[in-house]
Amino acid sequence: VIFHLSTLAVSSDSGKVSPLAGEEEFKASCAKGMALLALMEKTGYNMVQENGQRKYGGPPPGWKGPAPPRGCEVFVGKIPRDLYEDELVPLFERAGRIYEFRLMMEFSGENRGYAFVMYTNREAAQRAIQMLDNYEIHPGKFIGVCVSLDNCRLFIGSIPKDKRKEEIMEEMTKVTDGVVDVIVYPSSTDKSRNRGFAFVEYESHKGAAMARRKLIPGTFQLWGNSIQVDWAEPEKDVDEEVMQRVRVLYVRNLMLSTGEETLRQEFSRFKPGCVERVKKLTDYAFVHYRSRADAVTALSLMNGAQIDGATVEVTLAKPAGVKEGGTAGGRRYNTNRGHQGGSAGGGGGRNGMLVLHRSDAGMMGGAGRTLPLPSRLGSPFYSGGGEEVSQ
Repeated sequence: VIFHLSTLAVSSDSGKVSPLAGEEEFKASCAKGMALLALMEKTGYNMVQENGQRKYGGPPPGWKGPAPPRGCEVFVGKIPRDLYEDELVPLFERAGRIYEFRLMMEFSGENRGYAFVMYTNREAAQRAIQMLDNYEIHPGKFIGVCVSLDNCRLFIGSIPKDKRKEEIMEEMTKVTDGVVDVIVYPSSTDKSRNRGFAFVEYESHKGAAMARRKLIPGTFQLWGNSIQVDWAEPEKDVDEEVMQRVRVLYVRNLMLSTGEETLRQEFSRFKPGCVERVKKLTDYAFVHYRSRADAVTALSLMNGAQIDGATVEVTLAKPAGVKEGGTAGGRRYNTNRGHQGGSAGGGGGRNGMLVLHRSDAGMMGGAGRTLPLPSRLGSPFYSGGGEEVSQ
């Protein structure tokens, strides 16, 4: 058991170690240490403290294979500062098997009021939110539990508009490590030029965080330009069962001059009359089909097709549910791509659920700075009335 130096002092007379804040506090510190040891002995999990956080598990005993996929982790906030793993772990184990529990710690030995809990599967993470969000953990003390998303994508702005994807990929690979993809959106008026920004995908959140620190505006230039750098908004996960019922396609990279009737004809060419309706919004559109099977067929046929000289990108639209504070009714859809947003603060989720996006250290950092969204970019929502709603 390791005791923090703040709980002990050396007597100038005898040189012996004695309790600093009184016998009761010393006993409480010993009891807490013994409780943590008892937890580790009972469960077989390891525990290590590093970089301002104490990690329990990761992986758990007997675990084989890779870490759990995205969507298995929850953020826990408003934890009483004198509460530790010996009480928190058994509580969160009620929802399912824990892969890793990370409690953020102060140098004094108190916790920082929040933690991250990664479960071995997504179902357990969802149960934890349902069971423990707003749970009264101590009399008058309620914790908050919400989804935590690892972010591996950066927004890079102020890129010369004549640079192609391959050139941006080459340059970003030279100056940062772990680049796996670059997403570039062509101009709506000239498809040979980009819109002055790109999204860079990294192999891990740590890799993206290290790249972000290196590319902070004012300290780094690409092609002689001072660039803008921020976290991209992570894609919102939609339940697989829900996606299996989607019969709406999201079509992007359209020419501004392309009309809804042209889209109706192109997307129903394989089966006339299968398209229910089309809604075009600037250089993207939503195509609604009468059946799921027709939507899936069109997706395979039309993704990468040429329409009015533009190569279009087609994906299944993601249902966004009912907008918080709005009235129930038309279902809205958003795109399959993440969009540029803030850093560490919480974001709105489906059905009012909060989503926390990790910052550099994987910790809660308050409200994050948000760069202005580029023109006509984002995760557009589609409502029954056909209007675009900004996120």
